[in-house]
Amino acid sequence: MAHPIDRRSLLAAATLGGVTLATADTWAQAGPAAGSPEVYELRTYRLVHGPMKERLDAYLRAAFIPAARRAGCGPVGAFTVTIGPGSPSVYVLVPYRSIADFIALPSKLTADRSYGKAAEPFHDATPEGPPYASLDVKLMQAFPNFPRMELARNPHNNKSRIFELRTYHSHSEKAGATKIRMFDTGGEIEIFRRTGLKPVFFAQDLTGSRLPSLTYLLTFPDLATRDRNWSTFGADPAWRKLIATPGLTDREITTGIDNQILSPTPYSQI
Repeated sequence: MAHPIDRRSLLAAATLGGVTLATADTWAQAGPAAGSPEVYELRTYRLVHGPMKERLDAYLRAAFIPAARRAGCGPVGAFTVTIGPGSPSVYVLVPYRSIADFIALPSKLTADRSYGKAAEPFHDATPEGPPYASLDVKLMQAFPNFPRMELARNPHNNKSRIFELRTYHSHSEKAGATKIRMFDTGGEIEIFRRTGLKPVFFAQDLTGSRLPSLTYLLTFPDLATRDRNWSTFGADPAWRKLIATPGLTDREITTGIDNQILSPTPYSQI
């Protein structure tokens, strides 16, 4: 199970080489970057049925997301699990320009008086009325050639839209780096786009319980479109050729896939 991250220790480790942030080994043959890759924090607030969700929604909507935006983060996504493990829970996706911005957010929140006032009910919750059961945090870095999230122009116009969160696990760092290259420069993302699989982000997981791994987020107008587009992708000749290439088969570089269908909350900015 993942746990909340010690932000300052992570920054020190990154500086000293203890955390791999777009190293030469990982991004070998990746080609030129289209800008400095974003860093993503994925928070998983695990809940139990009852009033927890209402408390957490109030905090995220009125306190955390507005303050995170004032601090220069975002847009911030907030999602519930529709299909897959983890329900009830709320996923919060926070984009940062850099690892330093991730480290700096807690101190910025502490200095934000509006945030402090709005967050009081959340921070002052009692053991008898907790705002969540547990919190897991995963940190990710965008692929070099997909360095920024791709967002709908106005997500609030389509709250029926769904998202698919997928994580690919590998047995070794070499295999994980190969799978990243398969997406980033090997043509898999282009096949996604052509067959209707619309990506929001692709990222290397920097923390987690089953590293090495990568995570990406797709979006669809509805489940029927999602099923149809995945079928088109699976039958695509270029994909069939790519997945059969020696060194790129699932058996050689992927040990498992986690998959969830998410729905955006009414206050999600993604």
